[in-house]
Amino acid sequence: MGRRDGVRLKNVDSMHTIMPLMYPNRCDNEAFITEVIDITNINRYLEKKNASDPVYKYKLFQVVVVTMLKVLTLRPKMNRFITRMRLYQRNEVSAAFTIKKIFADESDEALASIHAKPDDTMDSIHDQIYKQVSFCRSDSKDPSTQSMDTLNKLPDWLLQFVGFIARIADRHGWMPKSVIETDPYQHSIVLTNLGSIKLHAGYHHLTNWGTCSVFVVIGDIKKRKFMDEEGNETIKDSVEINLIIDERIADGYYYSRTVQLFKKLLENPELLDRPLSEEVDY
Repeated sequence: MGRRDGVRLKNVDSMHTIMPLMYPNRCDNEAFITEVIDITNINRYLEKKNASDPVYKYKLFQVVVVTMLKVLTLRPKMNRFITRMRLYQRNEVSAAFTIKKIFADESDEALASIHAKPDDTMDSIHDQIYKQVSFCRSDSKDPSTQSMDTLNKLPDWLLQFVGFIARIADRHGWMPKSVIETDPYQHSIVLTNLGSIKLHAGYHHLTNWGTCSVFVVIGDIKKRKFMDEEGNETIKDSVEINLIIDERIADGYYYSRTVQLFKKLLENPELLDRPLSEEVDY
């Protein structure tokens, strides 16, 4: 029986066939990559996008989301996952993140997700995020939260049994389509914007549950020193972005080229106005 969310890759080189046999758990195979990005060009880009005073402002977070969706589209190995010691290519490019309904200690969190298409652009994904944020900050609950609320009402013994069955279904790819679409750890990438709550970028683990192979952490915006090729220092607005990746899905050179594309897009955000599938020189 095949999986709903991906296609098994069979013609895989020996190293990437053997590695999952030796290191079967995703959490034991995390690679941590950190980049400090000069956001001068992003600020100009956002100012231009917001000049017409849209109802929902374009923000740094949306730039990072669209950048990662384009990276995953153009670098398909980053959209792979390993389960049951087998390598799969995911069927779609998707992103998930949590939304704080209000910035207060007692406020609930809601889950949002983006299912991208090859012809999506900054504007179309901006509109999707706006709809997700508006829904999540309303009195309504997203399907994933509704499901968790229902499970939370079960007796302990039954809840543990459901958890046992869910782990088997997750491992074998038997999860219902509704779960795959709403569970953040069944997506290509999970993002968290710690800068929105005034925190520095940090580390966030991957999980053995689900299929997500990439986690992105965005820190707060701050002034930093940058040095040009001639050794001159300039103070610029910047942000630290950390990527946590399952190192088994590709090799170091592929990751290096992926980071080059990531930085190219952030330094030239106008490229995000083009379709996700449009190639970029980097």
